[in-house]
Amino acid sequence: MNKRNRKRLGDLLLEGGLISKEQLDEALEIQKKTGEKLGQILLNHDYVTQQDIIKVLEFQLGIPHVELETYDIDPSACMFVSESLAKRYDLIPIQIDNGVLIVAMSDPLNVFAIDDIKMFSGMEVRPVLATLKDINKAIDKYYSVWKDMESVDELGIEYGLVNIANNLDDEASEEINNSPAVKLLNSIIEQAISINASDIHIEPFEQYIKVRFRVDGQLVEAMRAEIEIMPSIVTSMKIISGLSIGKKRLPQDGRFLVTVNDSEYDLRVSILPTVYGEKIVIRITNKKNFVISKEALGFSREDLLKFDSILKKTNGIILIAGPTGSGKTTTLYSAISEMNKPDLNIVTIEDPVEYLIDGVNHVQVNADAGLSFAVGLRSILKQDPNIIMIGEIRDIETAEIAVKAAITGHLVLSTIHTNDAPETVFRLIDMGIEPFMVASSVAGVIAQRLVKKICPNCSYKYKASEEDLQVLGFKSSEEIMLYRGKGCTVCNKTGYKGRIGVYEIMTLNKFHRELINKGCSEDVLRNELIKSDMVTLMENVKRCVLEGSTTLSEMIRISHSNTKEG
Repeated sequence: MNKRNRKRLGDLLLEGGLISKEQLDEALEIQKKTGEKLGQILLNHDYVTQQDIIKVLEFQLGIPHVELETYDIDPSACMFVSESLAKRYDLIPIQIDNGVLIVAMSDPLNVFAIDDIKMFSGMEVRPVLATLKDINKAIDKYYSVWKDMESVDELGIEYGLVNIANNLDDEASEEINNSPAVKLLNSIIEQAISINASDIHIEPFEQYIKVRFRVDGQLVEAMRAEIEIMPSIVTSMKIISGLSIGKKRLPQDGRFLVTVNDSEYDLRVSILPTVYGEKIVIRITNKKNFVISKEALGFSREDLLKFDSILKKTNGIILIAGPTGSGKTTTLYSAISEMNKPDLNIVTIEDPVEYLIDGVNHVQVNADAGLSFAVGLRSILKQDPNIIMIGEIRDIETAEIAVKAAITGHLVLSTIHTNDAPETVFRLIDMGIEPFMVASSVAGVIAQRLVKKICPNCSYKYKASEEDLQVLGFKSSEEIMLYRGKGCTVCNKTGYKGRIGVYEIMTLNKFHRELINKGCSEDVLRNELIKSDMVTLMENVKRCVLEGSTTLSEMIRISHSNTKEG
């Protein structure tokens, strides 16, 4: 039955023989005059009891009843509905179940209340029944955290912010202490960490705040809140991450640490002024699990051997290529960790330093102080390094110094924004590096992407369609089985769980270097590399599709992202 056509509470009570027609008519007349809720009118006149209403809704409509006094309410669920909305409709969110918001309501037949909650939270709603008395008590209890702040020290003990708070002056501490947004921020951060989100977006709009999490590379809306609290959120975030409260018209970057479930997380904060206020983006890094072994990165057996061979070189430049969010930094750190030996001097220059490796000298870029990649790199060369890691090659000056260092006997590792491995060679040339220097210095290029993994809990086989076969490059007569996820509680109904890297590894032989030196085209070099057994990104994605690691739709997505603009 469509929810708009459901019978009203009065009709249900009448059909159940719990009230008379006269009592219902009387109550409806009172409702017309006062605007009071029908159920409350019937209760006030002792025509029914709370148990009568519960019995009708629970047994006739299958709406369960919960005892809020004994129910273990999830406080983070309250973030998805404002206090004013909760009081207006006499309800309280009590739990989030696989993306569905469970809401205790005194009137679970109120479709308008349910619609407003859906709009506000961005989630599907499952109503349950609770008494008005219990709901009001729960609202007072669980929404009070928005009003009554604990001390900074108490917050630090609970959320792992104590070290930061101790470094603040009295004024800043008081700012945090008086800000109701700290509790909300911590709840948002904890929720993001619990679902392995890589980024948190807190975005102000004209009438509301939108919070989104990036999970497995995809942004999903987590909640909405009232716009009035946004200035307090921004101020608290600036204080916690060591930024200037007074700067509201300029972008700012900061960072802070939190500890959740005995794991330490590095949170990098970016604040950007927008039309409706300052937007916050938080990058989450698990300091314990940031560096993964190269075996766990997703290389095929053949590509892993190539990667090992490149890492054994003593000079030259090794470049990790790909767009933003492709996992370049993770691969870079895995390589450095692999190379880290007591007899080697390894120095990095980064912006920011993502992770501290014991035995490696890390240098943080500081543009305000004049320490750029180029300036830092010149100084590093005076430090007798064996291996140099540059966070990213962004300009011609950095590229030139890196190439010269590689030619003069150093091993240099860095990242660069290019679509594939052959394109990387020509990006360096386009930046102004002479072809002969590129040909001499490049030891290898690892181009990569991240693809979503099929959830192992709900993965199933299906026969590829004619269109699928065409995309994969098979004949229509061939019978190929593909894989995808149905969607389950483990993967939050997405069909995916986690991500894995796919790679294109380029190593250059004498013939390839001669081609580059002579000024060959990108297509010529690419074709010759493929002839020399370079497995392309798309071939590796195809392998993952056929093995059942990822889906055909992910292959199509990567294909589109790898298309060069004319």
